[in-house]
Amino acid sequence: MITASPVSRLSPPAADWRELWRDAITNAAELLQAAGLGHRADLLPADDAGFALRVPRGFAARMRQGDPTDPLLLQVLPQAAEHHQAEGFTTDAVGDLASKAGQGVLHKYSGRALLVASGSCAINCRYCFRRHFPYGDEIAAAGQWRKALDHVRMDSTITELILSGGDPLSLATAKLEELTQGLKDIPHVVRLRIHTRLPVVLPERVDRALMDWMTQLPLQKVVVLHANHANEFDASVDEACARLREAGCTLLNQSVLLRGVNDNADALATLSERMFAAGVLPYYLHQLDRVQGAAHFEVDDTRALALVDELRQRLPGYLVPKLVREVGGEASKRPL
Repeated sequence: MITASPVSRLSPPAADWRELWRDAITNAAELLQAAGLGHRADLLPADDAGFALRVPRGFAARMRQGDPTDPLLLQVLPQAAEHHQAEGFTTDAVGDLASKAGQGVLHKYSGRALLVASGSCAINCRYCFRRHFPYGDEIAAAGQWRKALDHVRMDSTITELILSGGDPLSLATAKLEELTQGLKDIPHVVRLRIHTRLPVVLPERVDRALMDWMTQLPLQKVVVLHANHANEFDASVDEACARLREAGCTLLNQSVLLRGVNDNADALATLSERMFAAGVLPYYLHQLDRVQGAAHFEVDDTRALALVDELRQRLPGYLVPKLVREVGGEASKRPL
């Protein structure tokens, strides 16, 4: 049986998340050294393919020492394969630019609007579908969120606001408070959904100030985490999840099916069990968004369907994520 690590519920993080953010590993050779692979310079490409490396030290500490196939390392280490121009892979894999509806607003699906809250992440995942996104022009938080909220205010069909990025929790809590102050005169928005990787890769972000903000929100709160492998969870992540639940958040997780990382039934089943032990329900298992530079992570649909079928045989239904693909222009994620 998989259980969460013991946690001291609601105890404050040991360090300020902003200091840990600034202290992230940004050099590939240093990352290899941290992973016990300092002698393996042969693993590195000549450059980072235009996508900078960033890895919190706490996340790097969860990597298996001396293992070049470690599933956490593979998600963040630049590879020569990123330079390959694969057919069908583009810089806008899910049609974000065609769905722009205001400054930093993407309006793809009925009843929901997504705000690109920030262009920053605590960790740069090499398969990121927005690795080419023009964040400089499309940040919803600019100007105290006014232009983004104007679009939401004018469309009474929007009942759920989704914060994405980058990572919305990269913003200072005071900046997030600006947003929810602006929502007070928009009664048709009843639910706030936050898509974030920070509670997993930098769990210290879930500090007292963030909890106070979330606790006081009059909206329904859903936090969708992003973890791809059970080894991403440790006691610090368990505690961050406990804090979020205590603040009234429903916790879900979405993963990406990644070759060499989690493309086997054992890894996916263990991930679902480990998440549930931390109070998180599986939500989506995404087929890879076909973004330029990430083709080496792709798993074909036949293999993906076989993996999910095996999960259904091994796990209760609530621990089996929905296998989906996002296709630009469609009215919802496409079930596979």
